[in-house]
Amino acid sequence: MTLPTEPIGSIPRPSNLQTALAEHAEGRLAEAELRTLQERATADTLTRLEQLGCPVLVDGEQAKPSFATYPLTGLTTLDPNGAVIPFADGHTRQLPCLTSGPFRYQVRAETYVRDALRHTDRPVKQAVIAPSALSLLYPGEPIEGYSREEFLRDLADEAETDIRGCLEAGAHSVQLDFTEGRMSLKLDPSGGVLDDFIALNNEVLGRFSDQERARIGVHTCPGGDHDSTHSLDVDYAELLPRLFQLKAGNFYLQLASEPDPERVLEIIAGQLRPDIRVFVGVTDPISATTETPEEVRDRVLLAARYIPVDQLGTCDDCGFSPFADDTSTSRDLAFAKIEARVLGTALASTALGL
Repeated sequence: MTLPTEPIGSIPRPSNLQTALAEHAEGRLAEAELRTLQERATADTLTRLEQLGCPVLVDGEQAKPSFATYPLTGLTTLDPNGAVIPFADGHTRQLPCLTSGPFRYQVRAETYVRDALRHTDRPVKQAVIAPSALSLLYPGEPIEGYSREEFLRDLADEAETDIRGCLEAGAHSVQLDFTEGRMSLKLDPSGGVLDDFIALNNEVLGRFSDQERARIGVHTCPGGDHDSTHSLDVDYAELLPRLFQLKAGNFYLQLASEPDPERVLEIIAGQLRPDIRVFVGVTDPISATTETPEEVRDRVLLAARYIPVDQLGTCDDCGFSPFADDTSTSRDLAFAKIEARVLGTALASTALGL
């Protein structure tokens, strides 16, 4: 027996897929040709993860434009000039904003689950965007004939359907990406925005049974894009107590890149409840250095001093390429870090007598 270990989600796309994405965006590549390359990249990702001995696989988000915007693909009621997310190195990402309702997902994550399961019989995890992130699509000025309250009701229904569809399609687990949680404390240090995010996510999570929530988790990190973050400077201590109010069975927490991980572990220990598992990040996707299995082992053993082993697991801090155009981390480096996580978790399990 070893401690459970899972990837977070995205893995850098192969170079031929990166080229194809650019050509498709310029109108020089047909949709069918792009889909063929995405399917090949998905199959290759799953195969390589199997070869590394990963007990739980992901499709690497090879067919997603980004971890956040996949439900919007093809939606015509959008203005590109929405919320701007600034990163520490000076670059930004910008979300679109909604121009009219009703809001409906155009792509559901269950399609990625079904596509992945055609290529493997191993457990497959699926990441979905948290409804709190998509709540940022509603503009500051009310949309005529479509209030914010109506939008949030529609959004909660769509998010529930997205999660439920993944579970019913056979996903081993479903992970809500909640990177906006820590960022919200930069926008509103009082925590009011974060409280609204937690309430919306809990509105959705509360619709699932205890058995279903045991397969549902929440991931948080300070963002990761072009080797930069958007909220690493925000004190984790301000987020964690509210984060653990979420009605999820699993929590995937960035930890390897924290300047003081032991302080964070002390906070986590104070928030534990019996019905959850905490997956701690043991590899840093932003770092260009590959962790050794021994380094990973030692990070796990430190975490085991604060988290009971029957509630402990490991993960990567973040996805390696949450936006499809991010080439700052190579595909081979991502797989090397994943291998270190798998091997290091096994070493820690042995050291813990599991």
